[in-house]
Amino acid sequence: MIARFALSACVVCGLFTANAQQKTFPFPYTESDLENGLRLITIPTDAPNLVSVYVVVQTGSRNEVEPGKTGFAHLFEHMMFRGTEKYPAKRYGEVLQNAGAASNAYTSDDLTVYHTTFSKDDLPEILAMEADRFQNLKFTPEDIRTEAGAVLGEYNKNSSDPSRKIDEVLRETAFDRHTYKHTTMGFEADVRDMPNQFDYSQKFFDRYYRPEYATLVVTGDIDPKAVRALVDKSWGSWKHGSYHPDIPAEPPQNGPRTAHVDWPQATLPMLNIAFRAPAYSDTSKDAAALYMLGRLAFSQTSPLYQKLVVTEQKLDSFSASFPRRVDPSLFRVSARLKNPADMDYVQSEILKTIASLRETLLPEAQLNAAKSRERYAFPLQLDNSDSLADAVAGFVALARTTGTIDKYYAVLASLTPEDLRDAARKYLTETSRTTVTLTGPEGGKK
Repeated sequence: MIARFALSACVVCGLFTANAQQKTFPFPYTESDLENGLRLITIPTDAPNLVSVYVVVQTGSRNEVEPGKTGFAHLFEHMMFRGTEKYPAKRYGEVLQNAGAASNAYTSDDLTVYHTTFSKDDLPEILAMEADRFQNLKFTPEDIRTEAGAVLGEYNKNSSDPSRKIDEVLRETAFDRHTYKHTTMGFEADVRDMPNQFDYSQKFFDRYYRPEYATLVVTGDIDPKAVRALVDKSWGSWKHGSYHPDIPAEPPQNGPRTAHVDWPQATLPMLNIAFRAPAYSDTSKDAAALYMLGRLAFSQTSPLYQKLVVTEQKLDSFSASFPRRVDPSLFRVSARLKNPADMDYVQSEILKTIASLRETLLPEAQLNAAKSRERYAFPLQLDNSDSLADAVAGFVALARTTGTIDKYYAVLASLTPEDLRDAARKYLTETSRTTVTLTGPEGGKK
């Protein structure tokens, strides 16, 4: 539980300070930059013996800017386990096994993260081994073909899930130019062509696996000064790059859009209603206000959830999502229906609720209770070194500083019912709406 950890005042190398009553992030931490641009964040805790190392690369599917070249951020999540001359894949695995380490990686729209949790005695070797693979990864055309085959298998597995398909179609329909148009997996044609893209693979790695795109987050039973010395030794020679991607800006949407997916097998029908939404910000209220609207209007305690799921039993799942993203993304309401005949009714009820959010102020007491839940839920999840590093990694990919956490939650704490209504009026509009439905053979076509 969180009580195991020391919750002392924050020390941030002068980057950000807040008085203790305003703080949401409960741990002391340091942030410092190497000369090559690599950022190091250390967060000591009183959890004995365990350490987590997260390497956050600010490169995800958002960075795949060339036509025909999607899915490469995810491909390199795989490629990074192929090994180097010093640490071939077999030796890399043996070092982790001998350390009793838990190690994995994941890719999303804005980031790729490599994470390892282990005994603190193994920190020097694991930091050195991680530094080696980020600086000296070697791969051949055959390696690319092998991993591209694994990626295609993963794509095909995902394609058998109707919820993945409706997400893919929603993105393609809602976006025209921005790279959020494709999922992290990429477009199918691009994934199939990956075995032929050895030269581009080298270019992608050379562009983005550079210190200026990377942040090391080290948490647990550590001495920050000792960690910095180890990082200087192993990571200090990593060469700064020069590439800056030109991410295409998404033009304003000029009217509602719709799409339908005919699913070939029997499945429960699905409905996604999405709206263009703002980028993450720790200064503007818009993103925080939309997030709270989703929590208040579509969560399990909301009147609409109680009506459609509990009382009328029209749905077997219902939620809203608005993930934090570097660039403007989507606010989405997702429903899975029990009967395709209820599709029009459910859509109408959702749109009526959204219309009411543009006109009616939510009760202030309800908003204040929700804000308190959000503020205290965040630190309660930070109950071990791995979950702590993981939570920080998500924010680091957005703003490259732990200080953004307290700033974001301060904005959230300042929200008023008027802020939520204003955000609904600005973003939850008919002009910016995209609706996608999915039904099986028994469901007919909308």
